[in-house]
Amino acid sequence: MARTGRPREFDRDEALNAALSLFWAQGYEPTSLAQLKACMGDISSASFYAAFGSKEALFREVVGRYQSTYGQVTACLTDGSLPPRQAIERALRRSAEMQTNQEHPPGCLMILGANNCAPENRHIDGVLAADRMKNRQGIRDCIARAVASGELSPSTDADALATVFHTFLMGIAFEARDRTEPAKLSASIDSLMELWDRHRA
Repeated sequence: MARTGRPREFDRDEALNAALSLFWAQGYEPTSLAQLKACMGDISSASFYAAFGSKEALFREVVGRYQSTYGQVTACLTDGSLPPRQAIERALRRSAEMQTNQEHPPGCLMILGANNCAPENRHIDGVLAADRMKNRQGIRDCIARAVASGELSPSTDADALATVFHTFLMGIAFEARDRTEPAKLSASIDSLMELWDRHRA
């Protein structure tokens, strides 16, 4: 009698990456537990709960994985060694490139992942909002550095200008989801950076 092979061991890391792709594509609330278990290798409920605890706990872990990988495209916003204009432009261009990459779902998990939750799950968006506000503050700090160094005019309204750049950064997710061509996003960033130049001292 032929011996059967050992059952395939549960690969937690692979399962986490599969869950990341599914949450990224569908968002938190529309993604069911059944879909998660299926995409993670048809694991049992017992394996799921033993490995991740709950759907919400899994999502929080997925967010951490996203932030440490794909989300690093905006890390330059807090790099004080970069000239402020370069830091902001690099964040915009890298975000556009990442979000339109066809090797994974389009858009940004931190923006699209929980924007359609029912009231009882609104706290889930709080997990993502803190990251979005970190990017907004990073942009604001870059502008403040540019004003302090004399690159931008002292009359620059740093909060207003930061809102403009952050609004564009947020909007990339929707443009990417709607399959806007990368070249068009790149041209738009060219135009947006002209706004920075109009505020030069």
